[in-house]
Amino acid sequence: MDEVIVGMLQITFIPYLTYTGRGRVLVEGVRVSSAARSQGIGVARLHLAIKRARFRNCVMVQLTTDRIREDALRFYKRLGFVSSHHGMKLHL
Repeated sequence: MDEVIVGMLQITFIPYLTYTGRGRVLVEGVRVSSAARSQGIGVARLHLAIKRARFRNCVMVQLTTDRIREDALRFYKRLGFVSSHHGMKLHL
């Protein structure tokens, strides 16, 4: 049987000066194959990232998503994420 990757994300652990060096986790690149959506794969990936953050005694998990991705915004809000900041970027 061939193995197929249906979902993935990247997590980065970052020391956080605001909380005396305790870490935070940055979640990026959350992807689930369109054929595999609505099967709990994204939820499982995010729960694993949160579990790893707790194991490493991090104070928060943060992520960004494009404001026009309404389905993604609803998904993250269902998992307890709140919109708290406006992000900016500079492409190089």
